[in-house]
Amino acid sequence: MKIWIKFIKYLILNILIIGVFSFTCYGQEEYKDPKNKALNEIYPGGAFYEVQHYIEPKSNKQPKNIILMIGDGMGLVQVYSAMTANRGHLYIENFKNCGFSKTYSSDNYTTDSGAGGTALSSGVKTYNGAIGVDSDKKSVPNIRELAEKKGLKTGLISTSSITHATPASFIAHVDSRSSYEDIALELTKTNIDVFIGGGIKNFETRKDGRNLSKELRDKGYQVLYNINDIRKVKTGKLAGLTAPEHNKPMPERGDMLVPATQTALNILSQGSKGFFLMIEGSEIDFIAHENKTPGVVLETLDFDRAIGAALKFAASDGETLVIVTADHETGGMTINGGDFKTGKVVAKYSTGGHTGVAVPVFAFGPGADQFTGFMENTDIAKKMMKLLRVN
Repeated sequence: MKIWIKFIKYLILNILIIGVFSFTCYGQEEYKDPKNKALNEIYPGGAFYEVQHYIEPKSNKQPKNIILMIGDGMGLVQVYSAMTANRGHLYIENFKNCGFSKTYSSDNYTTDSGAGGTALSSGVKTYNGAIGVDSDKKSVPNIRELAEKKGLKTGLISTSSITHATPASFIAHVDSRSSYEDIALELTKTNIDVFIGGGIKNFETRKDGRNLSKELRDKGYQVLYNINDIRKVKTGKLAGLTAPEHNKPMPERGDMLVPATQTALNILSQGSKGFFLMIEGSEIDFIAHENKTPGVVLETLDFDRAIGAALKFAASDGETLVIVTADHETGGMTINGGDFKTGKVVAKYSTGGHTGVAVPVFAFGPGADQFTGFMENTDIAKKMMKLLRVN
């Protein structure tokens, strides 16, 4: 009997350990593994936050600055699940100009983040897995590097590794999204002002033996490894590498995205010619792949709080366009029940992968009226380039 009791205790302990590691510790693409999928379909409710209402600046001027915010995997249902969880209100309600983006890639009805990110950054449809190249694998310029060439300050923020598909699409030109070390190397060749995200391994534990963090320091970057140090930076070049690969999912990650957003805006707004900043809420996608409703809700709420920080800046500045969209929807999520009073969300999923459904587009500030109705995902990049006069 004692032997059986010990065996059961051992079995339970191992199940708990495996469960923890399957949720928090994975490589750059491991979150897509079907073994991580779980029928965790109910968010029971949790903490709430107050939503501020901002008055959109009335101006016909073109924007001096653009903040593009990408909720990876964030469809309309993910937004509404978070809205339900926060007693019916989100910062995203401040957007009065709304539309939809068609997300298909050049070779597939359902895009991946490489092709989706390239469409949003460069205005070019390409094949799934591509980063900054067209269907013929030829490099295409992205809005961040075009802005940089025009003398604007630029920045990238991601809760994933900074070398992952979406942020990589604003940095690099490689045939495959899995070329993480090549993407990191290309980043060091840019003149980007601020980047914050995971991915230390791709900079410091490389096959070629180079330490790109040291090389960045030699170029004048402040290379920092945690958000408490990062949030103290007021000026200069900043490389924030906050995790070996991806940052932990919510709630383990804690308050990272909002202070990262605020820090980047403080630095970039010091430029006289304007700036371009891309902010990604990456792990909405990660957790939607696993069909875990609590995580999807928490990630989308975290992204919405970062939207609030961007809106506060834009409403005060008066010259900043904020665009919020997604590269695709993940999970085929639907809501079967909820409660605005408690924040409870009951959801179901049709897939552990991406879907081909159109995703929402929200805009606030000068030029916002150009982002309404149905549009190609490539139109978003083209309109941003025209509004910033960098095309």
